[in-house]
Amino acid sequence: MEIENQEHIESVNPQATAYVKESTDKVIEELSKVVIGQKHMIELMIAGMLSGGHVLIEGVPGIAKTLIVKLLSRAMDLEFKRIQFTPDLMPADVTGTGVYNQKSGEFEFHKGPIFANLVLIDEINRAPAKTQAALFEVMEETQITVDGKTHVLNEPFMVLATQNPIEQEGTYSLPEAQQDRFLFRIVMEYPSQAEELMILERFESDFDAKIQDTVQVVMKSDVLIKCKNIVESVSIDKTLLEYIASIIHKTRVTGDLYLGASPRASLALLKSSKALAAMDGRNYVIPEDIKRALFPVLNHRVILAPDREMEGVDLNDVLKTIIAEVEIPR
Repeated sequence: MEIENQEHIESVNPQATAYVKESTDKVIEELSKVVIGQKHMIELMIAGMLSGGHVLIEGVPGIAKTLIVKLLSRAMDLEFKRIQFTPDLMPADVTGTGVYNQKSGEFEFHKGPIFANLVLIDEINRAPAKTQAALFEVMEETQITVDGKTHVLNEPFMVLATQNPIEQEGTYSLPEAQQDRFLFRIVMEYPSQAEELMILERFESDFDAKIQDTVQVVMKSDVLIKCKNIVESVSIDKTLLEYIASIIHKTRVTGDLYLGASPRASLALLKSSKALAAMDGRNYVIPEDIKRALFPVLNHRVILAPDREMEGVDLNDVLKTIIAEVEIPR
């Protein structure tokens, strides 16, 4: 199915969103050749790409966080770079730096690893605040300013960062402003016992995981950009905009939360619900799209009230209560 590459599709039709579903389904199917389970995570990562956002992935070691990102870049034929954050990493190690050229007598900018389509930052909380802050501009504006000169990155561009929920010694917690730059925070769970058995069966005769080489390119960057344009034009009823606004406002007035969600959170809900709708082949948003996006959008943007935290209240339970109290549009 061919869809013309347009800067903006004024009236998106069912054929266009069917194109998005067909394209993203191919990526999910390709990754399933290697990855067992984790479909929800893969869908959210793709939705993040279609929304023009970045994703923070949290999970214990060994549950395929890095593998999934690498395979995603391969299936989409995207330039991939990986940066291991460590306590001694400097901002220039990420963004790049000026190097003196003796022949010309001038400084030349040498690009850092952030100049790629898909950038995986392993253990983002291992680097100090100064290095973390180097990501602020590039994540918000897709550009880097070094020595007073601005360098624009190529589209598409996405940061996927991982952090380990355990082993917090020697780490630097991400400030709220940094976390707010991420569209989603995906909390990865252990596989089920049945999925664990399937993993063992798949790799019992493939110690080096050569099955990864079977993953083929099924979506080029130009197709991804077309899909992003389509997602932007997915329709959303005004009552659903009011629904999003009501949920966000509720996070700011409830006594269960010390910090409510910002307007960036409401925009993130809007964008990601459109992406999820298009991935389902619909050219319009329904309340279930907003609910699917709600937890990964809000779970890193709101903070429990100290007394509720001391009581052992779970943040997701608070968010569930908020959803239950806001009337769903009919």
